[in-house]
Amino acid sequence: MQVLEQVMQVLRNVARDEVMPRFLHVGKSRKDDGTLFTEADMACQQALQRELPAILPHPVLGEEMSKEEQDALWVANQAGLWVVDPIDGTTNFVNGLPYFAISVGLMVNGKSELGVIYNPVSDEMFYARRGLGAWMNGRRLPLKSIHNCIGDAIASIEVKYLRSAKLAARIGSVAPCGSQRNMGSSTLDWCFLAAGRYDLYLHGGQRLWDYAAGAVILEEAGGRIASLACDDYWSDAVWKRSVIAAIDPELFVQWHRWVRGNQ
Repeated sequence: MQVLEQVMQVLRNVARDEVMPRFLHVGKSRKDDGTLFTEADMACQQALQRELPAILPHPVLGEEMSKEEQDALWVANQAGLWVVDPIDGTTNFVNGLPYFAISVGLMVNGKSELGVIYNPVSDEMFYARRGLGAWMNGRRLPLKSIHNCIGDAIASIEVKYLRSAKLAARIGSVAPCGSQRNMGSSTLDWCFLAAGRYDLYLHGGQRLWDYAAGAVILEEAGGRIASLACDDYWSDAVWKRSVIAAIDPELFVQWHRWVRGNQ
């Protein structure tokens, strides 16, 4: 089997064995940073740590590790590193909202080369390998034709982590898009953008595991990305990276100009 197919099978198995049996049946606790954590997160991460190095012999960096472990893995494994978010959207998962995903990215020299994101509730598997396009359950992304009228665009926007109070205020009052969404799973936001379900994306600061898979899926679907600070998205800060993105290049130019001009 090819690498992508093997990773997809691992995600299906882990979702079946470790995640979905605990959906609506798991307790929650909070980590030191205040974010939610469940036994399902750890069980899923441990399964991925066992299975992924058998596909390609690289270490696994997971969200549910200490900051010291994550830093050490990142520094020592630029030639190849699996980056996983065992359950992205834990708050949704705990509260029975069917918008969460398992995410796996393969990063080489600081850039994502492969991404697989699986929503086990909808059975939608999004995946890409750099240079080979992006797909969802065998269908090429995006799933539909994209218009380029920003006034009709649907934007996924997370304002919580925006450093600019001015930008956050203007997003809520005079943003040029037609409507806004925020559904609580960054990895699926990337996928919905790549599919053309969203047109625009803005996030004030994502962790490595939030973008490791999704960014390459969007790029391979034809989308464009930058950060609030850098036009070269991949050169920005590793551990908390903002996102300005669009699936259509013309929309990206308009969205990028408006966001940067309102910081």
